[in-house]
Amino acid sequence: MRCSGMIDIAKAAETIKSGGLVAFPTETVYGLGANALDAAACAKIYAAKGRPSDNPLIMHISDAAMLDGIVSDVSKQAKALMQAFWPGPLTIIFQSVPRGTIFDTTGIRMPKNPIALDLIKAAGVPIAAPSANISGRPSPTTAAHVAADLGDKVDMILDGGPCDVGLESTVIDCSGKVPVILRPGAITREMIEQLIGPVDMITEAAANEAPKSPGMKYKHYAPRAKVTVIIGAAADVRKKLDELPKSDKIRTVTMQDMGGNLDAMAANLFDMLRKCDEDGIEEVFVEGVAEKGLGTAIMNRLIKAASYNVLKV
Repeated sequence: MRCSGMIDIAKAAETIKSGGLVAFPTETVYGLGANALDAAACAKIYAAKGRPSDNPLIMHISDAAMLDGIVSDVSKQAKALMQAFWPGPLTIIFQSVPRGTIFDTTGIRMPKNPIALDLIKAAGVPIAAPSANISGRPSPTTAAHVAADLGDKVDMILDGGPCDVGLESTVIDCSGKVPVILRPGAITREMIEQLIGPVDMITEAAANEAPKSPGMKYKHYAPRAKVTVIIGAAADVRKKLDELPKSDKIRTVTMQDMGGNLDAMAANLFDMLRKCDEDGIEEVFVEGVAEKGLGTAIMNRLIKAASYNVLKV
C-alpha cells in the first residue's frame, strides 16, 4: 500500500486499469475504487472490505456520456436531478443494461471532488467505489482512516485531506414510476422535492431482498464502542448527558462538541466515532438532532451506528 501525498493521478489510473484497488477522496467519504466494468476487480473490493455479496456498489463517473451502455433509461426526474446536483453528493439509481450481475439496477454518481474526477477521467472507465473501510465500521473521512482499516489490502491511497461533507451520498431510486430516497445525505429530501415534487423514502431493505443501495440492510457505521443516541428537547438531552456517570470509558458528545452546527457535525461524525475506539471508550452517548434537512442524514447514520439504541428523554 502506498499513501500518496503527491496525488499521482496517472499512476492511480494505471492501477485502476490494470485491475487494482485505489482509495481516493470524494466530497463525501473516501472510496475504495476499482474498474466498475471489470468483475474480477470489483470482487477485490468485496474481499478487501469483507462486504456481503448482495450489497451493491455505486459507480462513479466523470461525464454523463459514461452512462451509455450502463443504464437503459434516464427518466425526466433523473435528468432534472443530474442537471441540478451533478457533480455532487447524489447517487441516482437507474435501470441497468444487463451485464450478467445479480443487480438489475445500478447506482451512479458524479463526484464533485477534483481528485476523484481527475482519476475517473484518467482511467477512462467508471469506477466502482464503496466507502474505503472494513464493512460495518465508521466510514473513512481521511486517508489515515483508510490505512488503519485496509492497510496492504489496497494498492494505493490518494491523500486529499479530510472530506468536506463527511457523510455518504444521498441515494435516490429513479428506476420506477415514483422516485424513492434509499439513503439520506447532504442533498436533502427538501431540496429534491423542491425540484421534482414529492418522493418516497425507504431506508431499510427486507431481510429476504437484496438492497438497491448500500446502508439499507447490513450493519453500518458502527465503532467497537456501544453507542446510544439521546433524543428530546435540547435542554432535557443536555441534562441527561450531564447526569451520566463520569468515567474514562464513557464519552458524551453534543452537537457543540462536533462543531456546533449540522454541517460540522456531519463532517466530524465518523471521525468522532473512530476516535472513541482509538481512545478505548466503551460507551458513547450522543446528542441527537431534529430529523429534517441534513439532520435526517445525520440521524440515519447515528441510529445505525447505535444499532438502533435510542434513549428518549
